[in-house]
Amino acid sequence: MRSFPKIISVDDHTVEPPDVWRERLPAVFRDAGPHVVRAPLTGMTFNGGRFAPVMGGPGDEGPVADWWVYEDLRRPLTRLDTAVGCSRDDIRLEAITYEQMRPGSYSVPDRLADMDLNHVQSALCFPTFPRFCGQSFAEASDRELALLCVRAYNDWMVEEWCGPAAGGRLIPLTLVPLWDAGLAAEEVRRNAARGVRAVCFSEIPPHLGLPSVHGDAWDPFLAACAETGTVIAMHIGSSSRMPSTSQDAPPAVGSTITFANCCFSLVDWLMSGKFERFPGLRIMYAEGQIGWIPYILERADVVWEENRGWGGVADKVRTRPSELFARHVYGCFFDDAFGLRNLDAIGEGNVLYETDYPHSDSTWPKSREVAEEQMAHLPPETVERIVRGNAIELLGLTPEGLWPGPGR
Repeated sequence: MRSFPKIISVDDHTVEPPDVWRERLPAVFRDAGPHVVRAPLTGMTFNGGRFAPVMGGPGDEGPVADWWVYEDLRRPLTRLDTAVGCSRDDIRLEAITYEQMRPGSYSVPDRLADMDLNHVQSALCFPTFPRFCGQSFAEASDRELALLCVRAYNDWMVEEWCGPAAGGRLIPLTLVPLWDAGLAAEEVRRNAARGVRAVCFSEIPPHLGLPSVHGDAWDPFLAACAETGTVIAMHIGSSSRMPSTSQDAPPAVGSTITFANCCFSLVDWLMSGKFERFPGLRIMYAEGQIGWIPYILERADVVWEENRGWGGVADKVRTRPSELFARHVYGCFFDDAFGLRNLDAIGEGNVLYETDYPHSDSTWPKSREVAEEQMAHLPPETVERIVRGNAIELLGLTPEGLWPGPGR
């Protein structure tokens, strides 16, 4: 029997060590920059797609947690940030300390060991404290400090998390200052010059109070990504608004429909005209799954064919949306048997695999077993493309699936 190919996961996560910003910000900003304090949790809810923790003070009762503190933000580490190694029935919305999480969440050597346990060769990791596209810095009032924080994170990501100790197995994913497209373009080019080929972005920027992709506000950023071959990586929740149905809907509702924002986002991009203006542009949807894609493409094609005149896209979208998808878009999944059964309607060249380590949805340490079961009907060459080949091409990895960064 042919051995299963080593996995390249395009959606894992890093929990930043406590000293990321204290060690990299100028001395004058270190106390104001993000730092960790230990304090009790006095309350926490997660309803209607909104996460609301309450940090206590000295003398308050409640479970002790490690909190990221930055301007007015108080954000505890939670079990949902790092759930691998815990029984599914024991995973709760609770605050924790670094000592209570699996070391692979924040330690490079331990991460590599956990990747070995899971048949994973290489991994692209999204942030935790900055949130999935750096919203924590975009919401800050001190823009000078926020820009320094973005750059400090990127330096840590490239030089330490993906540094020599990782042996090319950790693939850098950087942030941009979302509040300024010109500065964002500069940061894309700065990181591309040292081998970075992926950048975080919001699935629906207007939810963050930012311009949509339909105007020209983002053009400097998009041009930089297209020119440098930097893929725009959008994670579910990167618009700070997880889909839900009501304020009192339990988290299970949102967890079932997490892909919904990806649907809306994809239609935005397909009808924006950006792919034709920037032919080198590539985007990917992390943790969005893929089973929903065929109908969205079918519907978008029908609307483009029949309604583009009055639909406002006749002058800017001159190519069938499904063709634009095939050239520019990648869907990412970790557990989607339905999508794989309909792969011919998506395209085997447009699908990437992921493990979502260390989140509660993660298939770790059985990602290989899940993939083998769900891909059993596919020819070996197709499995190879999905599990690693497409990622190698998209992210500019070596033929062996490693990041060819500085020092390697």
